[in-house]
Amino acid sequence: MTDRTPHWGFLTNHAQVLICIADEPGVRLRDVSERVGITERAAHRIVAELAEATENRLKAVCNNVISEMSATVRQRIGGVASPLASPNSPPSAVNPPKEQK
Repeated sequence: MTDRTPHWGFLTNHAQVLICIADEPGVRLRDVSERVGITERAAHRIVAELAEATENRLKAVCNNVISEMSATVRQRIGGVASPLASPNSPPSAVNPPKEQK
């Protein structure tokens, strides 16, 4: 059995778990917990938190990219095409009646 006495270090448990996984991507949580000096349950919780944070970060990055791309597209076609009406708009909003001379 490993020594589970707390020790002081510069890195958080999250950082240590991340380093273990980066060094050996197929590592078992049991091995991670032993290397870091935490319970297997804590290792599982930390991995879940890291995965959720990564997913949230990726979603934020994707949303920013999509937003920037759509702004660029709007700028480029702004002078070329007129804005289209929403699907719920009446037909007159898309093709307003022409004035009679």
